[in-house]
Amino acid sequence: MRSVRLRILASLLVLAVAAIGGWQLLPAQLDGNRTISVGTTDTVTSLDPAGAYDAGSWALFSNVFQSLLTFEPGGATPVPDAAQSCEFAGNALTVYRCTLRQGLKFPSGREVTGKDVKYSFDRVKRINADVGPAALLDTLQSVSASGPTVSFRLSSPDATFPSKVATGAGAIVDRTMYPTNRLRTDGGADGTGPYTLTSYTDEQVRLTPNGDYRGVAQAVGSPVLMRYYKDSAALQKAWKARQVDVVTRTLPPATLAALSPSDPDQRVTEADSTETRNLVLNVRAKAPFHDRRVRQALAALINREKLVAEVYQGTTDPLYSLIPAGITGHTTSFFDANPKPDPQRARRLLDEAGVDMPVRFTYGYAEGRGSAAAEAAELKQQLEASGLFYVTTKAYEWTAFQKRYAEGKLDSYGVGWVADYPDPDSFSGPLVGTGGSLGNGYSSEQVDRLVKDSRRYEDRSRAAADFKELQEVVAQDVPIIPLWQRKEYVLSGEDVGGAQYLSDGTGVFRLWRLDWI
Repeated sequence: MRSVRLRILASLLVLAVAAIGGWQLLPAQLDGNRTISVGTTDTVTSLDPAGAYDAGSWALFSNVFQSLLTFEPGGATPVPDAAQSCEFAGNALTVYRCTLRQGLKFPSGREVTGKDVKYSFDRVKRINADVGPAALLDTLQSVSASGPTVSFRLSSPDATFPSKVATGAGAIVDRTMYPTNRLRTDGGADGTGPYTLTSYTDEQVRLTPNGDYRGVAQAVGSPVLMRYYKDSAALQKAWKARQVDVVTRTLPPATLAALSPSDPDQRVTEADSTETRNLVLNVRAKAPFHDRRVRQALAALINREKLVAEVYQGTTDPLYSLIPAGITGHTTSFFDANPKPDPQRARRLLDEAGVDMPVRFTYGYAEGRGSAAAEAAELKQQLEASGLFYVTTKAYEWTAFQKRYAEGKLDSYGVGWVADYPDPDSFSGPLVGTGGSLGNGYSSEQVDRLVKDSRRYEDRSRAAADFKELQEVVAQDVPIIPLWQRKEYVLSGEDVGGAQYLSDGTGVFRLWRLDWI
C-alpha cells in the first residue's frame, strides 16, 4: 500500500437512533459551518476503492465510504460500522457473516442492501487493478447476500479477515454508480461515510458532513478542505502562511526536529507510528538482483543510523525487521544478519555470485514524497563508497511510479508502507507473499506457508513464532530491506481540536474528529 489514525463535538446535535443501534447526525451549527483546511503531501491515486492501495487514497476513503467494520481510536479489534453485527460462523474461521445496519443511504437516496456489499467486494477481486487492494482479499473465495445478511466464504482459515473488511478494500459502493469491470473515472464518489465529497481536483478535495450518516462515529464536525501539496517545502510554506489549519504527512525533517509542545500558536501531536520505509528489490530473472547473494551484499552495506541522522534528523528510527516495533512479532532479523555495514562480506558475496563489479542498477522513488530525494542520494553515496555498486537514481510522478513498480519495470525502489490494520499480517502477506502488492516478483513457498499458518489464530500472540520465522527467511532472501520507522507528527492551530485522531496506527483517518474550539 502503504503510509498510517474523543472529543465529542459540542457544536453538533446528535440523536441516538436506538432502533438501529447507531447515530443520525444533524447539520452542525455556528462554528461547525466553518471549513477546516488540512494540508498533506499525500496523493489520491483513485477515488474508486477498487483502484487504490495507498495512504492518501485510503485516508479519503475513511471519510467518504463506510466498510462493514472499522477501528475505534487506538483499537486493535474491528467494531461494526455499516454492519449491525459480524461474526465467524463456527470455529473453522472460513465463513464470516455480517448483518447490515438499517437505514443506510447512498447520496442518491437509495438504501444500501446486501447486494451492494457483495458487489463491492466482487468488483475489487474482478477488476484486480495493478495498484488496487485485491491482493488484500487473497483468502476471499466468494460472497453471497440474502436480504441484509452478507456471507463471506474463505479459501482457508483467516482470523485477520475482519480486519481486512475494516480497510479501504471493504469500502461499500453504490452498485448503480460503479462499473462492474472497470474503474470509475468521472471524479465522483458515492459512499455512506461521515462526509460527502462535493468537489475534487488533484490539488484539493472538499468534504461536507453527511446528514444521513449512520455508523460508529458519534459526531461529524465541520466541513473539511483537503489540500494536496507537491512536496514538504510547499506544505511548510502553506503552514507558515496559515493557509491550512492542520498539517500531516509530512513537513521537512528539520522542521519536525525543531518542534516543541511549548511552541506558541500551534498544537503539536507526536506519536509512535507503524509506518515503515523499505528498499524493494526486483528479483525477476535478468534483473540485477535476481541472485540472492547480490541482494545480501546490498543489505550488508546500508547504514541505517547514518541515513536516519543525516536525512531525517532523528525524526525516524532505524528499522531492522519487516514488522515494526509496537506490532506483535517484531524482531531484529536484519540486524542479526548484518549488525553493522560490512563491505568485506559484501565483496565476498558478489565474488560468489560471479557478477561484474560495480553492479549497476537504477533506484526509483516518488518525487515530492517527504525526503525521498535526499534519501536516494544518501543511499547512493553509501553503496557507491564501497566501489561494489553503481546507482542511478530517478524520480517519478507518484502515479507513474506506482505503475512502473507494479509492472516490474524498476530494478529497485523506495516505498513507504502504512499498516492497513493493526496486525503483523499487514506487513507479511501484502509485502512478501506471492502476488503481493510490491510487484517485485518475489515468491517463497516457506513464506506463503507461514503467512497462511499465522492466520489460524484469533489470539494473535500465538502467531508470534510464525512471524519470527518468516522474518528470518526474509532477512536471508532479502526481497526488501527495511530502512526506518516513522514517528508521526500532526500540527494544528490552537483553535482546532481533535488532530490527534488523524493517525493512531489503526489505518483510519478521522477528519470528523476535527472541530473548532
